[in-house]
Amino acid sequence: MIPLGLYLHLPWCASRCPYCDFNAHAAAAFDEARYAAALLRELACAAAAARGRTLSSVFFGGGTPSRFGAASIRRILARARAEFDCAADLEVTLEANPESADRARFAGYREAGVDRLSIGVQSFDAASLRSLGRAHDPAGARAAIRAARAAGFERINLDLMYGLPKQSPAAARRDLAEALEHGPEHLSWYQLTLEPGTPFARRPPPLHEEIWEMHRSGAELLGAGGYDQYEVSAWCRDGAVCRHNVNYWEYGDYLGLGAGAHGKWTAPDGAVWRMEQARDPEAWMRAAEAGDAAAGREFRGAADRVFEFMLGALRLRRGFAWPLFEERAGQPRAAADAPLELARERGLVEGSAEGLRASERGWRHLNDLCELFLPEEEAGPDQTVPGRIPLETLHSAGLV
Repeated sequence: MIPLGLYLHLPWCASRCPYCDFNAHAAAAFDEARYAAALLRELACAAAAARGRTLSSVFFGGGTPSRFGAASIRRILARARAEFDCAADLEVTLEANPESADRARFAGYREAGVDRLSIGVQSFDAASLRSLGRAHDPAGARAAIRAARAAGFERINLDLMYGLPKQSPAAARRDLAEALEHGPEHLSWYQLTLEPGTPFARRPPPLHEEIWEMHRSGAELLGAGGYDQYEVSAWCRDGAVCRHNVNYWEYGDYLGLGAGAHGKWTAPDGAVWRMEQARDPEAWMRAAEAGDAAAGREFRGAADRVFEFMLGALRLRRGFAWPLFEERAGQPRAAADAPLELARERGLVEGSAEGLRASERGWRHLNDLCELFLPEEEAGPDQTVPGRIPLETLHSAGLV
């Protein structure tokens, strides 16, 4: 059975960072109770479509989920546990920013059932934080980590960037060294990118050219600290991988609820669908209250599935086994033969009869490798269906 995750999007932030292209909305205040009630309603609808499936993980993303009080998170998780058949070792992650962190709030999340906290530190350098438009300072980042430990969290992720405006390789290494001093079980360590449509893309800041040296030096430091790189930007110790994210990368299924949330569903007949909810928070709440929060769905053709599988699975250091490809993409191994031949010619992959992974060269040029699997346009049934997908439509389409 393909694993099933649940993603819950809480879209509000104290301010909008100039590099961010997520569906995040800056607001000094928002109607938390109304949004939480809408999520509770959506949970019941989603659970009805997922009968017979076991929920393996829950992830609160944003936005800044830690702006929501522990009482709201408790109600949402209680409803999820009541509505879904949850795994005994259900993983529950909540993203937090330092400016909305305190021990009491974190303790409330822990009591509600959150067992993994992901803290958006990004940097421990004051000038770098200002250049990124972050609302916290280095002292706030350190206090948030202490508060998480004091609240009883034994699984903490720190989000940290490198390649920041005017950042040197030595400064990037200092940031990473301080992160390691706090002993997180997991690190999401990734390069700043200038995403289309963001203020940074419109007015690029001065960036350092020695990105590869930052990456090489940082990877050396992480390895010496006992951290294993299991994905392009994910490092952990003692096997503390983020199971929710691994499910994404291995082309598992997930339900996405909340403003702009996306989901993926595999039908019993192997058909794969992508689903999306309305992006604007106010529009989403109105739609959810009216029973119509889904903006639409899109059928994924055979070539789409091959590309999407490779896009995720080749991010994993270990790569993948061919039976997983056949199960999740619903295609025979031969469906990937043509692009794989090119990838082998260019030295981008290492393969065997059992599976495939990116080579060291492919690891450094992952975009080039994944682009080899880009499909030509395909036609498929019901490519886009506006509005909520009624339960009876899910049944008739073979989705439940």
